[in-house]
Amino acid sequence: MVAVEDCLKAIFSVGEWDESARTVGDIAARLRSSTSSVSEMVKRLTDDGLVEHERYGAVALTDAGLARALRMVRRHRLIETYLVTALDYGWDEVHDEAEVLEHAISDLMLDRMDRRLGHPWRDPHGDAIPTADGVLHRPVARPLGELGEGEGGHVVRIDDDDPELLRWFAEHGLVLDVGLTVTGLKPFGGATEVRVDTADGSTTLDLGLQAVAALWIGSTPPVNRAVADGCHYPSCEHVGAESS
Repeated sequence: MVAVEDCLKAIFSVGEWDESARTVGDIAARLRSSTSSVSEMVKRLTDDGLVEHERYGAVALTDAGLARALRMVRRHRLIETYLVTALDYGWDEVHDEAEVLEHAISDLMLDRMDRRLGHPWRDPHGDAIPTADGVLHRPVARPLGELGEGEGGHVVRIDDDDPELLRWFAEHGLVLDVGLTVTGLKPFGGATEVRVDTADGSTTLDLGLQAVAALWIGSTPPVNRAVADGCHYPSCEHVGAESS
């Protein structure tokens, strides 16, 4: 049986950037579990008032379900950040480790990690870390695939599902905050040509569909010190306690 906390976190995560993805099948794929097992858990969560779900429809978190999901998301992303920052893990190594550790460490240890890291606001892949008060500051961004030729911005999020793709991105300088501009769109589903701008210069890359789908682009880079309401981007969306 899928654990309650894991299921709530998965429901939030699969729909964090695309709410249409919150189907039972999407959640099962995220959890690497069977559809029947997830369906049973969703029914239980519905009975407990943590989710809303109509047959064959999307799964939505209630306010209570969202609060619990964000607590688990905070644990997962803080642990990923600690592993990279304090223990020299690569950003391609931390997801599965965090999946195990998020259930094993105490609240006290999590708080000590948070303090030692200086209260980080995003994880190594750009996903926002919810605050201790249960608020997630999500930057306004678009999938790279929605950008037309000549459009660009800065990389604000990189999907962490594929470790091999993360390693390829790192080798080619496609990391958080770099500037990126679409310079060409090949026809018939071909590669997307982009220019990547870093402090060391510019390079041009051809990105396939998987790479394009993993990148989210914002209009501006973040600032080190939070601006209004604790946001590190000039514009962001508040998810959680503060937005309810």
